[in-house]
Amino acid sequence: MKKKLIALVLGLSFAAVALTGCGKNGGSSAETVYRSLYSGEVTTMNYLVTNSENETRVGANVIDTLVEYDNLGNVKPSLAESWEMSDDGLTYTFKIRQGQKWYDYEGNEVADVTANDFVSAAKYLLTATNESGTAQNYFGVIKNAEEYYNSQIEDDPETEEVEGNDLTIDFSEVGVKATDNYTLVYTLAKPTPYFLSSLTYVCYMPAYGPLLDQLGTDFGTDNTKMYYNGAYILSEFAPQEIRVYTKNKKYWDADKVYISKIEERYNAESSTIAPIMAESNEIDFAEIGSDIVDSWLSDPKKAEMVSKSRLKVDYSYFYSFNFDPQFDAKYEPENWKKAVNNENFRQALKAGLDRIKALSVSEPNAPATRLNNTITPSSFASFEGKDYTSFGELTNLVGSDSFDETKALEFKNKAKEELTAAGATFPIKILMSYNPSTTDWDKECVVVEQQLESLLGTDFIDIIVEAGPSTNFLSEVRRVGKYAFMLTNWGADYADPQTWTDPFTAENSYNFMDKAMNNGDGVAETVKEYYALVDAAKAITLDTNARYEAFAKAEAYLIEHALVVPYSISGSYYQVTKLNVFEGQYAPFGVSILRYKGQHLLDKPVSMDEFNKAQDEWKAAREAQATK
Repeated sequence: MKKKLIALVLGLSFAAVALTGCGKNGGSSAETVYRSLYSGEVTTMNYLVTNSENETRVGANVIDTLVEYDNLGNVKPSLAESWEMSDDGLTYTFKIRQGQKWYDYEGNEVADVTANDFVSAAKYLLTATNESGTAQNYFGVIKNAEEYYNSQIEDDPETEEVEGNDLTIDFSEVGVKATDNYTLVYTLAKPTPYFLSSLTYVCYMPAYGPLLDQLGTDFGTDNTKMYYNGAYILSEFAPQEIRVYTKNKKYWDADKVYISKIEERYNAESSTIAPIMAESNEIDFAEIGSDIVDSWLSDPKKAEMVSKSRLKVDYSYFYSFNFDPQFDAKYEPENWKKAVNNENFRQALKAGLDRIKALSVSEPNAPATRLNNTITPSSFASFEGKDYTSFGELTNLVGSDSFDETKALEFKNKAKEELTAAGATFPIKILMSYNPSTTDWDKECVVVEQQLESLLGTDFIDIIVEAGPSTNFLSEVRRVGKYAFMLTNWGADYADPQTWTDPFTAENSYNFMDKAMNNGDGVAETVKEYYALVDAAKAITLDTNARYEAFAKAEAYLIEHALVVPYSISGSYYQVTKLNVFEGQYAPFGVSILRYKGQHLLDKPVSMDEFNKAQDEWKAAREAQATK
């Protein structure tokens, strides 16, 4: 007998929180245009290969997923009208909503959306030559997905990067099948408690099979080389000029799409220009950077235009140590490698980093509200009312502060003695890169540089702050290891603590500690033990309490050995906005919060009082829902 999984229907009615101004279209047929600036261009719109938030934002608004979330975080039907899970938790069967269409960039109808489109997308994603950045989300979850992917890669006798792929596996053996045009079946490798929540991420989005076959790696290289089935169509795209999203009027849920057009214009100086244009009502959104926020808040007229962004628990920020440096010789990569493999050196930086001071750059009034002492943010996941960060050894970390000047100096002295014996030279050069298009990142780096060098001494470290490119920063800096110590982040893909281990898995593009382990470097045994703890946690699939305890043990080990330095949750920055974010879809994972569906364009910017009222009402509605 199958267990029926039905989207939660609540007796609680939570309409859009009332803010001043009922919204520019308020049910009328008048066009409502949401205008903003951007400075970081996308390199692809291929949602099946990218894992950059800047790029997945495109897919989030133009492609529908099987399920979606309402503004309170409840799962509900989307392209799937209903679904069932087998008693053993290994099979999920989805009934696809009939009558849905694919459209080209001009809004012309192309074909029906069917179950086959999910199968085609999965095959494309798992084709190794397409180099998808999210293929690993299928590994260990969908039956034979990893085996199929690896079977396409030839063994390299020198690196031995791929093992056990002598057996060729046909895609028909992968657990993604369309049993008819409107029935989609996923067969899992093992029971996966978080599977349903995974479906709101880009790797589970559909794509029209014949177009994938026709375009191959050219799919999604511009707006004319993809089809659309979501709330919007990317009707115009001119790189470093403009992106225009037009409401898909034939969309199945068009009544919930209140903004008819979204115009995003490129400006390399958007962080400086946007506040000026928002003040003159030329655009509808602008971040207010730390360098001008005081002047805005002290001006009665401007202050009425300013509110805060919501605190989010879907993104975690942490400082990564690069164990496989690939930067220029002038930054002494081999010397850095000796240093980073020394635990006392890493502990000195961890204990020496005054995170409150660094966070004060972007959050001058309440920096502690963003502080995160674990990788997994508090309130991200819970079991039987107990927050995940209260499990096991994380309990000792969540309420503490790693900053300790005395310990930092003790670690420094030990590290200096050990590194001198290992042949390292001082000061250790530490390349700290940043993206110039990210508001306040440059200022924060300077604060970190000055604070750490002042505490640990310029005879010990020499932090070199350097701007990377504003476009392609991830691919040109972080993913290729052109940094030593850098602020990085990770966004949750599904509702389980396992998602926060993904940045550190083998073949990761964050700290490359797996390469240090494979090379037998000084950190090798520590990394090996961490991986063993993670594998043990992953193996627990039915006992949620034991699973959370095991993941908490692994995460605490990662932090306690300073393989990474926890930093903060997503910024609650100051902004000018004509959107009430609490109307939009909400989930602390996937792409839900990137969607404009469900939000109204207001007549004037949200004030701080209006934001606080909307936030309080949203929290109250969530709490009332929880009691039910």
